[in-house]
Amino acid sequence: MSVTAVVTFRALQLANEHRNAYGLRYNDFQRYRKHCANRTHRLRSTLKMTHGKGRNFQKLPTLTKDTVKDGHLQLLLFETERAWAYAQELSADSLRPSNEDRAGALRHSATGRFRRAVNWSTQLLSHCQELYIHGRFSAENLIEATIYTIILNGRFLRYRDEFDDALVQLSIARSLLDSLAGAATTSRDQALAVLFADEIGPEIRHCAHEMGRPKAYDIDGIVAQLTPTQKNAIVEEYDGLLAKLKSQLQASSLGESKKKLQGIVWEGQPVPVRNPELVDVLLKVQDGEARLAEAQSQAFSGSKGGVRSKKGIAAYDATLLALSDAEEVARKLTEAQQLTATSNPSVSAGRDIHFVYAYIVYELLRYRTQRDLLLISALLASQPEGKQNPKSATINKSDPVDGRLYPAVVKLLDTVLQSLNQMRTLSVVDDNPDLASAIDARISLTKARRCAYLARCYDSVKRYAEALTLLQHASIHTRETASHLSLSNMDNIANAHSEFFPVSTDDIKELDQTIALDSTRCKRDWLAYNGGSVANSSKNYKKPLFFNIALNYVELDMDRLLERAGKARVAPPPVAAPKAQRLESPAEKRAAAPKAKAEETRPETPQPAAPAKGGLSSLLGGWWGRS
Repeated sequence: MSVTAVVTFRALQLANEHRNAYGLRYNDFQRYRKHCANRTHRLRSTLKMTHGKGRNFQKLPTLTKDTVKDGHLQLLLFETERAWAYAQELSADSLRPSNEDRAGALRHSATGRFRRAVNWSTQLLSHCQELYIHGRFSAENLIEATIYTIILNGRFLRYRDEFDDALVQLSIARSLLDSLAGAATTSRDQALAVLFADEIGPEIRHCAHEMGRPKAYDIDGIVAQLTPTQKNAIVEEYDGLLAKLKSQLQASSLGESKKKLQGIVWEGQPVPVRNPELVDVLLKVQDGEARLAEAQSQAFSGSKGGVRSKKGIAAYDATLLALSDAEEVARKLTEAQQLTATSNPSVSAGRDIHFVYAYIVYELLRYRTQRDLLLISALLASQPEGKQNPKSATINKSDPVDGRLYPAVVKLLDTVLQSLNQMRTLSVVDDNPDLASAIDARISLTKARRCAYLARCYDSVKRYAEALTLLQHASIHTRETASHLSLSNMDNIANAHSEFFPVSTDDIKELDQTIALDSTRCKRDWLAYNGGSVANSSKNYKKPLFFNIALNYVELDMDRLLERAGKARVAPPPVAAPKAQRLESPAEKRAAAPKAKAEETRPETPQPAAPAKGGLSSLLGGWWGRS
C-alpha cells in the first residue's frame, strides 16, 4: 500500500453495528464479549500479528504511520470492546444476591478490565491522530474516534465515582456529537450521532445530580456551560477540527448527491428518527412512495382505466414491501427498548421509537387498505354490466354476473375491515378524537358494504331470508356511518390521513338507496319463488285454500298484478279496422248456422210410494222379511 493511501475507519458506525447484531441490543454482554474475542482472533490471523506457535514467542512489529491499515484500527477497536463488555459483565454479576460473598472481587476485576479498555482506546486514538496529521485520515473519522475514546473515559470515571471529571468528558463528547449531527450529509450519519448522544444523556444527568447541580435535568445547558472552558483541554485543536470537518463534508456533498430522509410530521410536530437502521428502511419507503405517486399520475393522465389498471395496482407492491421491512425493524427496536429500559433510561429515544413504530404500522395499513379498495374497483369495473360504483352498485337481473365476483369482493372487504380495525387500536389514532371518529365511520361503511355484497351472494343461491337479514344489518351500519361522520372534524386532522378512504354524505345516501332497492327486489323474488316461506325449496309451497275455485268466481285483473310486480305487459299489436259487411240472404244464413240438436226432455222417474200399513204387522214385518 502506498504512503498516500487514505484510511477509512468509522469507529461509531462499526461499534454500533456489531453491538446491535451480537447481543448488546438485549444487554447480553457475554455473547458480545465472545463475538469480540472471535473477531480479534480472525483479525490477528489476517494481519499476521500472532505470537507464533508452540513455545517460541515472537514479538509483534511496531506499528508506524506507513504500516497502519484499517484492519489494525479494527483490531484495537474490538480489543477495546471485548475488555469493556467483560467489565460490564463482571459488574452485573457483582450485583446479584447469589454473588454477595465475592462482590468485592468481581468489582475489582471489572475495574481492571475497564482500565484495559481505556488503554486500548487510547492506542486507537493515537494512531488515528498520527494518520490525520499525515493526511491519511479524514476529520470526520478522527472526530468519531475521539468521541468513542472520550465516552469510554467518561464512563470509567463515572464508574469510579469521579463525577466531576466524568461530567466534563461526557459533556465534550455530547458537544462533538451535536456538531457531527448538524454537519452530517446523510440521514444515517445524523441518526448515528443522535443515537450516541441519547445514550450518554442520562449519564450526564446522573453526574450533575451527584454533584448537586440545581438544574441537573438541563443537559443542553450543562453542555453549553462546560464546553467553552474545557474543550481545548480534552480535545486538541477543537475548533480547527470542526472547521476542517465542515469543509470536507461540503466538498464531498458537491461531488455526489446523497439522499436525505424527509422528516416525519404528525399533528404539526416533527418526530426525529434516532436509529440508523430505521433510516435505511424509511429511505426505501420514501423511494417506494415516490414511484407510487409517479405511477398514479401516469395512470390518471393516461387513457381509460386509470389507477384501476394492473400497473396502477402493482405499483403498491414496492411500497408495501418496504413498509413491511420497516415495521419489522421498528418492532424489534421497540421490544429491545422495553427490555433495556432500566439500563438505558433515555425517555426521548423510547418515546420516539414507540411513536415511529405506531406511525409505520399506520402507513402500512393505510396503503394496504387503499390497494384493496382499488382491487374492488377493478373487479367491479371488469363486469359486463358496465362501470359500477364500488360503494353502491345496483344489479340488473337481466345482465349476466360472474358467480365468483361477489364472494371475491366480500373477501377483499374482510381484509379492508381487518386493516381498519387494527388501525383503530393504534396509539396515534386513539390520541386524536377526530381521526378516531373518521376511522370508525369507515369501519361502519365497510361493514355496510360487506353485508350488501354478502346478501347478493345469498340472493344468487335463492336464500332470501339470509339476504334480507344482511340487508337490514347493512341499513343499520349506514346509520352508524352517518353518526360517526358527524362527530369527526376533518379540518382538525393533521395531513388528512383518513382521506385515503374518502367518504361523503352523498356516498352514504347512495348506498342506503341501493340497499333499499335490493331489499325490495329480494322480497319480490322470494314471494315469486315460494311465497315468502323460510323453506329453501319451492316444492313444499302450497297455494291458499280455494285458490283455483276463487278464480272461477272472481275476475282477476292481470294487468294490475303485473304492474305491482314490476313486470310490464307487452302491448298487443294494433288490430286492423273491420271491413264493411254485406247483407246476407236468408238462405246463406241457414246454411252457415250450425244445426242445433233438439233439447231432449226426460221425464222424472217416479218414486214408488210405500203402502200405508199399520198395526202390529207393520211393526214386526221387517223381522219376517216383508216390507
